[in-house]
Amino acid sequence: MKLSLSAAVVFVPAGGPADAALAGTTHLAIAAHADDIEIMAYHGILACFSRADAHFTGVVVTDGAGSPRNGRYAHYTDADMRVVRREEQKKAATIGAYAAQVLLDHPSAAVKDAANPAVVTDLVEVLRATHPAVVYTHNLADRHDTHVAVALRTIAAIRRLPAEARPGRVIGCEVWRDLDWLPDEAKVVMDVGGRDELAAALLAVFASQIGGGKRYDLATLGRRRANATYFASHGVDESTSLNFGMDLTPLVENEMLDINQYVKTFIDRFAAEVSSRLAKLG
Repeated sequence: MKLSLSAAVVFVPAGGPADAALAGTTHLAIAAHADDIEIMAYHGILACFSRADAHFTGVVVTDGAGSPRNGRYAHYTDADMRVVRREEQKKAATIGAYAAQVLLDHPSAAVKDAANPAVVTDLVEVLRATHPAVVYTHNLADRHDTHVAVALRTIAAIRRLPAEARPGRVIGCEVWRDLDWLPDEAKVVMDVGGRDELAAALLAVFASQIGGGKRYDLATLGRRRANATYFASHGVDESTSLNFGMDLTPLVENEMLDINQYVKTFIDRFAAEVSSRLAKLG
């Protein structure tokens, strides 16, 4: 791959050529920050873990320099945090047995600048090198600007590929807004139960965030459990842990679809569901 920044890295946990590791990818996660992958795309990690026929690759788009910090990280500079978060992400890739971990190292400001072509160009390079069947990225209703920007750049990059080279499934995942509000028939329901020790180990790697004042480990595992329990009101739990996703596949199958209107359709359906229930019971 020809990536735009000299500081960009492709880490292969098992060793060996990066090209071969990338080429074997079946499940690809494109995330804004270190630890977003382990929060939002655990379904893909789990689908590939200890499998010979499925391989997971993660992409972190930003450099992590602006992350919040507290405790023993309170006096770390942005440059210090960039190094720490990069090493944490490599450790997670090792624990999760990823095929590869790509660190693009873009500043958040560059990602949020729609006029900057570098991020989309890099993502096209990654997609051409990996040819994944499934792509996980952020959902378009997330409330973190950088997350939404990464999702938009991901869609733009996939749309640049010829139709036959595009992934068969693109899923927008939960991080800074859950997707419980999506109508049930619109949810992509991902069962992520059964390997709780792996889930906990992956999240625990990110000490700079957990020890720095953000208990993403507890919040993420709690959300998954809550999704499983509150998913169906009139039946027993069928899973111990669920992630919900927004199906972004239509947006990469048809580049003529308006992204804003596509998301608004989900919001309108949610509003209609609430209004209908109130009218029925009132």
